[in-house]
Amino acid sequence: MRLWITLTFVLLTGTATATELVINYKSWISDNDRQHVETWLNHGMNAAERTLGELKQPALTATIEPILFASEPVPWGSVQRGRLDSLNLHVKRFTPSRILVKDWTIYHEIAHLYHPLLAHSDFWIAEGLATYLQNVIMLENSLFDINEFRARLTSGLNRGAKNTQLHNGGLSSVSENMWSLKAQQRVYWSGAAFFMEAELALKASLSPHTVRSLIAKFQQCCKSSHPSGLENSGRLFIAKLDKLSKTTIFSNLYASYKQRNDFPILSRAEIATLQPLR
Repeated sequence: MRLWITLTFVLLTGTATATELVINYKSWISDNDRQHVETWLNHGMNAAERTLGELKQPALTATIEPILFASEPVPWGSVQRGRLDSLNLHVKRFTPSRILVKDWTIYHEIAHLYHPLLAHSDFWIAEGLATYLQNVIMLENSLFDINEFRARLTSGLNRGAKNTQLHNGGLSSVSENMWSLKAQQRVYWSGAAFFMEAELALKASLSPHTVRSLIAKFQQCCKSSHPSGLENSGRLFIAKLDKLSKTTIFSNLYASYKQRNDFPILSRAEIATLQPLR
């Protein structure tokens, strides 16, 4: 029988509103571990909102599964969609908050809260965006510097390229079967490359926007009314980013990416010019 322990506290966002964070523990956890988890979640929310703006959701439930044996501090996380989106996170017991805050998982999962649920064929957009933004959030919040940011992107793109050699077919089709094919690296990093290319194109066009500023604007104006999980939800999301940026950058890239069989190539020189915090 599972023991459910619920603790509620409020994270102030620095504005007149606040996000109520409700923490559910799925099994027993010591007071000391609980304090570390709360510090970590508090930091994760504040970091994400510093980069992407206030989360327009009155409450966020984080369900925590403490586990004893794991090779990393947060071995698994996911978003559960609903009237109010929520988080599910597995956390290794006895991990101090100073270690937890350096793990990428919380930033990846919170980044998902800023975009709508997309159809399976467009999971490459969702996972690519969260993968890119987790690194932007960690950069802006001084969890690593710009050199580490670029090194992590380069390493991820290399993994994606290697995984693509094992999984032929159009990107949309592979996205639909990502888990059974074990093609996560191709899907996640093809999507990340998409947003990196968009970032470079925005800069080249002298746009005042960055990917992160557009996602912040989308979350404020449009996420709550956006079609969720429908077949055309990805295309409509991309069209909205074009409208917000007053460009056709995203739709042009989307047309070239969704059926591509190869892995996108970004040079070291291109990655070196990425400035997501403009």
